[in-house]
Amino acid sequence: MDSIEISGLRFHSRHGVLPQETLVGNDFIVDLRLDFDAAEAMRTDSLGATINYAEVIAATAEEMSEASQLLEHVAFRIRERLRRDYPRLRGGMIRIAKPAPPIPCQLEGVAFRTEWHDTDA
Repeated sequence: MDSIEISGLRFHSRHGVLPQETLVGNDFIVDLRLDFDAAEAMRTDSLGATINYAEVIAATAEEMSEASQLLEHVAFRIRERLRRDYPRLRGGMIRIAKPAPPIPCQLEGVAFRTEWHDTDA
């Protein structure tokens, strides 16, 4: 299996449970791995034979712009959209990190990560 990796997408979004998070927002970093068979793309050098990462980034940005309480829900929406929009997709990984959560201690951030394969329900 081959994959496209998109790293370090940065968004300012209004995800969170606390009122301030939904009002002011926070910064988020999204990493994606898109698993698919790239043999045709490698052989033909055709954009139509691969997964267009510019389109994936735009779709991810749209989903990140819709507020949710949980990072789990945001990741679910991104995953389902990608599965719907890209039939070549056979699995992947989504990681959404919140580098500065509103927690009264020092930490480097929190994140939610999910992986799936085409056999997953």
